[in-house]
Amino acid sequence: MAIKTQKIAIIGGGLTGLSLAFKLQQLGISYLLIEKNTTLGGVIKTIEKDGFVYEQGPNTGVLSTVEAVELFEASNCPVEIANPDAANRWILKDGHWVALPGGFWGGVSTPLFSFKDKLRLLGEPFRKKGNKPMETLSELVVRRMGKSFLDYAVDPFISGIYAGDPDQLITKYAMPKLYQLEQDYGSFIKGAIKKSRLPKTEMEKKVTKAVFSAKGGLINLVESVATKLNPEDLHTDSELIKVSKNVNGYQLNVKQGNEFRTFEATQIVTTSGGHFLKNLFDFIEPERFSDILQLRYAKIVQLAVGFNKWHGMQLNAFGGLIPEKEKRQLLGVLFPGSIFPNRTPEGGALMSVFMGGIKKPALYEKTDDEIKAIALNELRLLFNDDKLTPDLFELFRYQQAIPQYDSSSPARLKAIETIEKAHPGIYLAGNIRDGIGMADRIKQGFQIAETIAKS
Repeated sequence: MAIKTQKIAIIGGGLTGLSLAFKLQQLGISYLLIEKNTTLGGVIKTIEKDGFVYEQGPNTGVLSTVEAVELFEASNCPVEIANPDAANRWILKDGHWVALPGGFWGGVSTPLFSFKDKLRLLGEPFRKKGNKPMETLSELVVRRMGKSFLDYAVDPFISGIYAGDPDQLITKYAMPKLYQLEQDYGSFIKGAIKKSRLPKTEMEKKVTKAVFSAKGGLINLVESVATKLNPEDLHTDSELIKVSKNVNGYQLNVKQGNEFRTFEATQIVTTSGGHFLKNLFDFIEPERFSDILQLRYAKIVQLAVGFNKWHGMQLNAFGGLIPEKEKRQLLGVLFPGSIFPNRTPEGGALMSVFMGGIKKPALYEKTDDEIKAIALNELRLLFNDDKLTPDLFELFRYQQAIPQYDSSSPARLKAIETIEKAHPGIYLAGNIRDGIGMADRIKQGFQIAETIAKS
């Protein structure tokens, strides 16, 4: 059994692992990537069926980091920016869709927020900044903006991003940019204005915060990156069984198809969920991972719902989010057919429907038929059409979909730091830290590559 030695071993071929491999290759550092599935990209999958193009996994990202811009440019992947005609974000209130306001006058006139909180917002720049590092997102928003902003802006937003509960998410870890805005500037409004006036490099000017996909679907970003990598360094259908220490650094025992192979590496970067780590390293005490294993994941059901011909209300929005106060069974609905071109048959419509999450975990346990029946009934109510019948109706389940950066976060991050210090050359990465968005994953991969290069 031949042993192949590389400098860096990357465990996991999702977006983090691919971004890391891409940057390492740019820096001239040898690596090998081990992915248990037969394809790369992790949860990113684009499906074409009956004239529809839809995502199984993340639907969109946000161009919020320089690294995300760089990856698109360097991989020659055409980025697809959301249609500006679909810029509205709808919020359900009293059973009706209301556009989330985007400016001062919209904020004054919207029915989403109470008159008291609209007046309260005027005083936001003058409020004292918080001093509680473990303040929840709910506490922060009520303190600075008011309860109606929590109920009809932040709560549905968190359902859409985290499938989570703002009463449990800790702002410092779940929304670090928002937390830092208050800490640095004392105010969201003042901070946003001052940050917008800071000088930017040419690359930073491209960080537009625009919603993105790749032309033809997100899988094309995966494929564009993968084609730039050396295929001999990519090992798919390869399950990592165990990591041991040896004189050269680390030894990896891998089951590749029906064969067993051994690799050596001086450094290892894991990009998988925390549950994967406990039994992987035979030289690290299992109890070291206990705080990492406390990380909760939201269970999510996603449905791709397509209509060959759409005769309902105009879907001129990014999608609709549903506050907890509305007591509905859906978390939200995206409109990919409105956001991006060529995703539906001519005159058709496409929706991505999300259910379950931290607040409604029992929905995940229902059968496919039960879930579809609930979803269809909800859609008929939301779009006021009791005969609404989809031509495409696909269901996907994600048991460990989105990690929740709650009060367990400090102990988890401390455990990661302790393990990495005790075992130089090991990096515990992935969405167990540093954010959950696509741009976060790309940024983390690039930053770890640069850290390795410096070491």
